[in-house]
Amino acid sequence: MANYNIISDIGEALVKLLREGMVPDLIPNTEGIGVCHPSDKGDVSLGICLYDMKRNNDIDATKRIPVGTDKLRAPSFYLDLYYMITAYSASDIKFRSLEEAKLIGRAMQIIEGNPVLKPELYGKAFSGMKFLPRIEMLELDNEEKHRIWNIPDQPYKLSVFYKVYPVEIESERITKITRVSETDFTFGQISDLKAKEGE
Repeated sequence: MANYNIISDIGEALVKLLREGMVPDLIPNTEGIGVCHPSDKGDVSLGICLYDMKRNNDIDATKRIPVGTDKLRAPSFYLDLYYMITAYSASDIKFRSLEEAKLIGRAMQIIEGNPVLKPELYGKAFSGMKFLPRIEMLELDNEEKHRIWNIPDQPYKLSVFYKVYPVEIESERITKITRVSETDFTFGQISDLKAKEGE
């Protein structure tokens, strides 16, 4: 189970995954990879931007979950998270596009080799999950990519787009249940019972 922190935990997991495969070989230090919006990237060389979230309707989460002996928790709900990964090279303009293509290529290679966010790699935030989040590359056309970018006065930069799903958020709605504490049985002959019913 996971609470609302799982949204930020997923972002941190993606950062950790990419840092392990790109620092220091392609990016000098860990601060060069981070979660940021393209309009506020600072010194980041590879930015991960969460640009959308949608409810995942593929999972039938209808069963309430026992909490102790006398309570039931409402079913969890599940999200699909959508990310844009963008490279920002500080190289000379003659080499900038090539450097950014190299960064994006390596990021894609790492994610392709790690399509599932595994709990043993990314900590306790993923332990106990019924469904481990998967990472899937999105096939978007240029119009969709430019619409997502949507930063005035900043031309679109080479980016790749991914969906992470399903991401579980547990419900805080808990109801108390009343268990049967006393049962009243009536014993007697069948004929006596029928006679009593006929009175």
